[in-house]
Amino acid sequence: MLDRRRFMAGLAGAAIAAGTGAAMAAGTASARGQVLSGFETAALRGAIDAAEFGVRPHGFDDQSRAFARLLAAAAGRDVPVALPAGTYVVSSITLPRRLVLSGVPGATRIAHGGDGPILVCEGAEHIELSGLVFDGANRGLADGVRASLDLRDVARLVIDGCGFVGSARSALALTRCGGRVTRSTISGAADFGLYSVDATGIEISGNTVSDCGNGGILVHRRSPGEDGTLVTGNRVQRILARDGGTGQVGNGINVFRAGSVMISGNHVSDCAFSAIRSNGGSNLQVTANTCLRSGETAIYSEFAFEGAVIASNIVDGAAKGISIVNFDKGGRLAVCSGNLVRNLAQTGPYESSGAGFGIGITVEADTAVTGNVIEGAPRYGLQLGWGSFLRDVSATGNVIRRAGTGIAVSVVEGAGAAIISGNMISQTPNGAIVGHRWGKPATGDLALAGAAGFAHLTLAANYAG
Repeated sequence: MLDRRRFMAGLAGAAIAAGTGAAMAAGTASARGQVLSGFETAALRGAIDAAEFGVRPHGFDDQSRAFARLLAAAAGRDVPVALPAGTYVVSSITLPRRLVLSGVPGATRIAHGGDGPILVCEGAEHIELSGLVFDGANRGLADGVRASLDLRDVARLVIDGCGFVGSARSALALTRCGGRVTRSTISGAADFGLYSVDATGIEISGNTVSDCGNGGILVHRRSPGEDGTLVTGNRVQRILARDGGTGQVGNGINVFRAGSVMISGNHVSDCAFSAIRSNGGSNLQVTANTCLRSGETAIYSEFAFEGAVIASNIVDGAAKGISIVNFDKGGRLAVCSGNLVRNLAQTGPYESSGAGFGIGITVEADTAVTGNVIEGAPRYGLQLGWGSFLRDVSATGNVIRRAGTGIAVSVVEGAGAAIISGNMISQTPNGAIVGHRWGKPATGDLALAGAAGFAHLTLAANYAG
């Protein structure tokens, strides 16, 4: 009779023997446990010898021609390129359709030697760059050159563990790319750190972006549409607005016309304007970010958007905390919940023509404002509506402390419905709930007098201390 235990043990042994090769290959996958693609498994066959093509570290001469031959040969043989530690001076290298290029992290430096991009791509199946430092050397760039790396139409892009320094414009410009940019460091770009346009599914995660002249991470589209970029776990700091303006530049993370973008778990500090700013980005999620010392509005969802969830963020230090506005341009439909907003300033980077600065949270249309805690807003804790631009707003269960006015709500003719209930409001010398006509108070404290005479307002169970 067949012994069942011996039979099962035999099957297990056969499975182990058959799977050994696959397990060894899988062991080279990334720490995230991703399965290597067919092209990536070329790394298991050994890298091409750069010296064979005359590419050697520590040379002071431009090695662009030899470097281009090396990359073309690697793509032709379907093998990766592993560069030894050292400096390689190149310029305007056009990448092949498939390439895996790696170096010694922090020690392999590709330095700029001309006035074009360091690397450029005009269509590729798979480009993977890892363990490389791209040094723009602060060299002047020719007109029309966007960035040190200018990559377009890459179906699968992987940039992992790289460094970008000294770009005279942007560090990294991506157009119609899919893939990921992860665990990399970008610093000192005169313009933008990472500029993605019309992405086809990009993950931007675990990077550090600092000391850039006009912006940190930008996710844009040429026309409004689905984008789906993930911006998670990045550290963005010390972003300037070298080109001036009122918020067009100077933002840590910026979304423009890009739909379904998720921005979560980022630490953004010391930006000239916003830590996180979305203009025309529908179905936006901004969750669990820490935003410190913003020069203007810390978190902004503005202009022609439909759908925004802004939740569980910390804002500490800004001229305004969170703004979900521009109903006049179609901005509507949002949830603003569970945010902590504190330590706001009443002055900003320009002269305001609206309600001014020092406001905790501002909303206008089709929005639920629930469970937020606001402390230290010199002008208003909450601002509900601007003139006639107020419709279907619910402000419930918020805690507002040490604000000039607790809640400012529009009582202009044509303003839509607002429910204000169950809020805890304390230490507000100018009133707990006050009706406003545009930027000026037009009523006494409605928390005491009630909303009689204002049919669009419903007030209930608010505490004013």
